[in-house]
Amino acid sequence: MPHTVKKVLHWLLWGFLIYAVITNPDRAADIVRAVWDIISQGFLNIGRFFSNIIGGDGGGG
Repeated sequence: MPHTVKKVLHWLLWGFLIYAVITNPDRAADIVRAVWDIISQGFLNIGRFFSNIIGGDGGGG
């Protein structure tokens, strides 16, 4: 993608984000919380997965 197109899309994205926060800050905060919860749960699940592999708690008795 040409540099100028990337730059325009970048500014449009930031402009939209600022517009969304200004017009509806409660909804924007809810979205940020939801995204943070998804990311943090993902990392926790990855940690549990590797912990089970290393610890041998995977079952199979």
